[in-house]
Amino acid sequence: MQYPKVKTALAVDNHTLVVEFDNNKKKKYDVTQLLSKEMFSPLNNPVFFKAVRVEQGGYAVVWGENIDISEYELWSHGQAMP
Repeated sequence: MQYPKVKTALAVDNHTLVVEFDNNKKKKYDVTQLLSKEMFSPLNNPVFFKAVRVEQGGYAVVWGENIDISEYELWSHGQAMP
């Protein structure tokens, strides 16, 4: 199965993203469960977290060069929004 690509991503609080996909659906994604992993620990910094951007091609959201969350993870585990 092919998953929709990420079109936009917005940090709405210190641990939640609102992600819009190229099929025009939106999902909320809470990163809290990832924060215990060392790779994701910088996301505890609210200023850094809000610097989220969409990777070219829409395959992930990224922070800097070392932290990313795939479109699969965001789509599969995000909470559908109206």
